[in-house]
Amino acid sequence: MADMAARGEQPDVLFWVGCAGSFDDRYKKVTIAFVKILNKLGVKFAVLGTEESCTGDPARRAGNEFLFQMLAVQNIEVLNGYGVKKIVTACPHCFNTLANEYPELGGNYEVLHHSQFLQQLINEGRIKLQGGGEFKGKRITYHDSCYLGRANDVYEAPREVLQALDAELVEMKRSRRHGLCCGAGGSQMFKEAEPGTKEVNIERIEEALAASPDVVAVACPFCMVMMTDGVKNKEREADVKVYDLAELIDKSL
Repeated sequence: MADMAARGEQPDVLFWVGCAGSFDDRYKKVTIAFVKILNKLGVKFAVLGTEESCTGDPARRAGNEFLFQMLAVQNIEVLNGYGVKKIVTACPHCFNTLANEYPELGGNYEVLHHSQFLQQLINEGRIKLQGGGEFKGKRITYHDSCYLGRANDVYEAPREVLQALDAELVEMKRSRRHGLCCGAGGSQMFKEAEPGTKEVNIERIEEALAASPDVVAVACPFCMVMMTDGVKNKEREADVKVYDLAELIDKSL
């Protein structure tokens, strides 16, 4: 973004990479897949790079309001300094915070989750898939992220992206507004499990596997970790893969 601003240019969209997309080895692959899609389609985008810091979502969920506001104000100053208008992110937690919580601190932007952005590109005919590619005829089940689904009513965009693949979309017993959390939201990702008889992600992966999928599709870095761990727990890594929407589209372009 700094380089683009120095040339007096403005991107069509700012890609907010997020902590997971920057540092988590598994989710870095999603970042790369999404950027490959943007580059293939000639979308003019920028990233903040080292000027981007955590949105503050985990801090606020864990109760540290002071840290949240400190991070938020810092990010808003950077975004407003560059005159950013439109943001796309692959993380529902970043999406929810940027869209719903930054406005009260002076950060007003058009914020899209990458599922919505990909849906728009498909609807505009810019993403043309070659007959479903390696996912043709495969059974795919989609896990609704809490922060995308129940928090923001984004249910159809991810499914429309998946339906663009020539695959069979199968729903879990609990889906859409009845979907079950992966177990990592609300800062649970960063703390030890509480006493109980079963981990939430094991309960959820059992529902996913009951649909007999070849692929479990996710649209959130936390869900990616929990669903992948669930598949490993059930020793099904050989026949059930966990992919983000961006990876599925990138592999099929």
